[in-house]
Order: sequence, then structure tokens, then C-alpha cells
Amino acid sequence: MTRNSISRRGFLATGAGGVLAASFGASPARAATDVAFQLSWLPSVQFAGSYIAKSRGYWNDLGLSVSLNPGGPNAPVEPPVVAGNALLGISAADYTAAAVAQGAPFRIIAVAMQKNPFVIASLPDKPVNVPKDLEGRKLGMALANTPVLKALCSLNDVDFDAIEIVPTQYDAAPLLAGQVDCLLCWETDLPVAMMMRGIKPVTMLMADYGYALHSQTYIATQDSIANRRADLIALLRGEIHGWNDFHADPDAAAALTVDMFPDVGLNLDAQKLQAALQVPLMFTDVTQAHGFGWFTDDSIAANIKTLALLGQDVSADLWDRSLLEEIHAS
Repeated sequence: MTRNSISRRGFLATGAGGVLAASFGASPARAATDVAFQLSWLPSVQFAGSYIAKSRGYWNDLGLSVSLNPGGPNAPVEPPVVAGNALLGISAADYTAAAVAQGAPFRIIAVAMQKNPFVIASLPDKPVNVPKDLEGRKLGMALANTPVLKALCSLNDVDFDAIEIVPTQYDAAPLLAGQVDCLLCWETDLPVAMMMRGIKPVTMLMADYGYALHSQTYIATQDSIANRRADLIALLRGEIHGWNDFHADPDAAAALTVDMFPDVGLNLDAQKLQAALQVPLMFTDVTQAHGFGWFTDDSIAANIKTLALLGQDVSADLWDRSLLEEIHAS
């Protein structure tokens, strides 16, 4: 698996690649513990909960001075976390599993996106409504995502060989030009780009058809969980407050994001659309019952099954729910 997210999320922040040479941060009003939090990509409403926590002083109130380090094509999440240069990072279950297989001592301690954002996007005149509809269609995608497609086919008894894969850049243009019948993409980006052009695509969320893979996960090292537990709990508490505020007013969260990063080229209307599409991915019956970031034993089992289809063998101890249990119990 490669970081197709480099192209997948980059277009929503066009021109941002060199704008942020360093993380942003505010001086605390009082002495506080300095903490670095490594985000997975360039600024966008994808991380609005963190921006809210920062701007509203939630972390300062909990005794932390948090630096939010932007990610990007040259700023992967895992190295600074494993090296101790960031206490917490935003990753995904497959990236974390790959790092652990190479000896990284990571644990997933919370999950932001309860539903994986991968979709098959098509147009209303030739929609892909269920996985079986992929048979006989031309699917535009990055070849690096072939294991993802094979996993979806295996989970839904779809003939993989009956799909014509067309290698494409991460762009809606091939679909709009009729070169392909559908695209493999994230719910929160290419569909947003099409809607901004007045085109309402049909999106089939792969998570609704068995593709269970935790995305936008929070990772920490076992050493940090053991020896910096109080800081991790405070960091997660502020993050949870921020995302609950996002849930209450996604449009305001989008506006805050655009205001905080005036030089990145973010479009407010696009950010509002993205925020609206994020809500059902991040807030579900599980979060309503247990709180933001929660994950269940059933979801762990489903992730293990999906990861096996992606060629990654993991066990349930990749996940550690103990910090969330402490936070939400109080």
C-alpha cells in the first residue's frame, strides 16, 4: 500500500506544499507541558476538531501547550511518533499495521472516522449502487489501490477480472469526460470537487459493504502509553472537546479552518461540503453510545478481517482502548 493520500487529499489545499514550513502554535497563558501532535496531511477541515481545540484553549486548560504539526508528501506521520518527537499522530489502521510489522511499537488508541471514507463514485446516468455493479465497468483508480479493490470484491462475491481498471490521476476529469464509468476515491474529496461544479455524483461507501478499515486513527507508542499517559489523556480530552464542537456546527468549523490558514488556498464552500460529508463518517451510533473516538471489539474483529485481505496479519492487541475508557468514564 502506498500513500495515495498524497494526491487524494492534496487538491483540496492546492498550493499548500511549501506554505507551512513549521507547525503553528500559540504561547500558553501559563506554564504548560509542551506536546507535539503530528497530523497526517496539509491543513483542511479534515482536522477541524484539532483546530477548534487549539483556538478555544481546550488543551491549555488541561495543562498542555500543543503544537499541531502538518503532514504532507514529505512529512509522514509514523517517524516523528516512533522517535518521540511527537506524542500522538493521525494515521490509519493499514499504515499502522505496516509500521508494526517493521517493528514500530504503535498502538491505536482512538478512531476518528468510524466508517472508512473510500467510495466508488459514479454519475447518475450510469450509477454504481452496489459492488456487483462494478462488473463490466471501467474503474478509474491508482494502481496502488488494487489490494483495496480486491478486498471489496472478495467481501462481496464480485468477479475482480470483470472490472476494467483504468490507471488515472486523482482527478474527477476522467469520469466527467466519459473515459471511465466510476472512480475509487474518498467520499470527502473528488465528490466535493464535482459538487462544486454543480454535479451530484452517486457514491457507494465501501464501508457499507464490509470494507472495515479504521481511518484517521490516533497512534502512540507503547512507551508513551505507559510513561506519558496523563499527557496523552489530556491531549485526547481536548481533541474530543474540539470534535464535539465540530459536530455541533460543522459550518463554523469550516470557517475557522479557512480563517486559520488564509495562505493555503482553501475554498470556504468546499470546506463546508467536506465537513458535512465527514459528519456521518465520524459520528455514528457507536460514538453516540460511548463517545467520540470509541471503537468496539466487533469493529476490531472486522478490521482484522479486512487487513488480512490486504495482506496484513494483525492481532487485537494493535488496539488499546484503555485511555478512552478512562476519559469517557469520567
